[in-house]
Amino acid sequence: MPLSISRRKTASCTALIGAVVGISTLLSGPAQAHSAAGAHLPKECTGSGPIVCHFDVPPGDYNVSALLGGRNAGSTSVSAETRRAMLPETSTAAGHLTRRSFTVNVREPEGEPTGPSGSPGLDLRFEGSAPQLASLNVAPAHHVPKLLLAGDSTVCDQAAEPYTGWGQEITQFLGHGISVANYADSGESSQSFLDNPALFDTLEARIRKGDLVLIQLAHNDKTTTAADYRRNLTSMAERVRAKGGEPVFVTPIVRRRFNSDGTLNDVALHVMAANLPVEMRSLAKELDVPLVDLTAMTQKLVESLGPAGSGDLYLTNINGDNTHTSVYGATTFADLVLEDLKAQRLIPARVIR
Repeated sequence: MPLSISRRKTASCTALIGAVVGISTLLSGPAQAHSAAGAHLPKECTGSGPIVCHFDVPPGDYNVSALLGGRNAGSTSVSAETRRAMLPETSTAAGHLTRRSFTVNVREPEGEPTGPSGSPGLDLRFEGSAPQLASLNVAPAHHVPKLLLAGDSTVCDQAAEPYTGWGQEITQFLGHGISVANYADSGESSQSFLDNPALFDTLEARIRKGDLVLIQLAHNDKTTTAADYRRNLTSMAERVRAKGGEPVFVTPIVRRRFNSDGTLNDVALHVMAANLPVEMRSLAKELDVPLVDLTAMTQKLVESLGPAGSGDLYLTNINGDNTHTSVYGATTFADLVLEDLKAQRLIPARVIR
């Protein structure tokens, strides 16, 4: 390695360490959510409901440890970056404190990879019916295992409410020690995800040995032939393995489109130019790739709820959208994914909240 490059890397590392030490120092004191004018909040945090914190740190993974609670009873949820749920609403009794820790992936651009760059650095929001934050610590997370996501609009970090991808809700079920890097993007097919350098190429460059790469692409493959679909998925799986990662195929969530007998129709089940879930299941066996059969799980759930009961999972009751999910639907589907990953022992139990 040329000496000049080595010196630049050393200087960069020194600067990063200095920044982290600065954060630790700033966050060592109490941060009272309901203090007058935020007098006890560190300078990176403002407000009281919500409490909004921004840290000027470079892209990477960060461990966050938050001490929730205060003099009054509290109820606090935490989100990070672009509406990424990190902690469901958590109650604290008056005078009691509870610590919650999690790992956040920071990347640029924030949100969808082909969208606007968003806010550089780490953004955290402490909200809920009565947010209480007593202290906060942020530190780099070196070499933590990653869960990388390749997908479409039903998976991605959606910026605009009420649209929500299951990839931005799965994070709330995970604690300290695993990072979720969501590279899913609206409107992508298996082909376009490979063709755009901002998507699969960028994801691929960040894979380390042992990382899981979840691949759910089908919603926008309406005209893709079975042969092309299998070829695209095979290419992704082989490239993930070449980097030391483990690919996991995820069949797509169903659309909410019913036949007259209460079953889901072919469009809902992604039977278009090809039966995409069937092709993915078959290819998973052929390549010995783990499979999360989210199509089967969501079909069972949606059909059991029926036309009347399943609307809340999607945006049906807001704008008649039977493809994209609500916060409730995305959270429900994220839980299905995580439970299956846990059952297959693809994610260690120690990182599940």
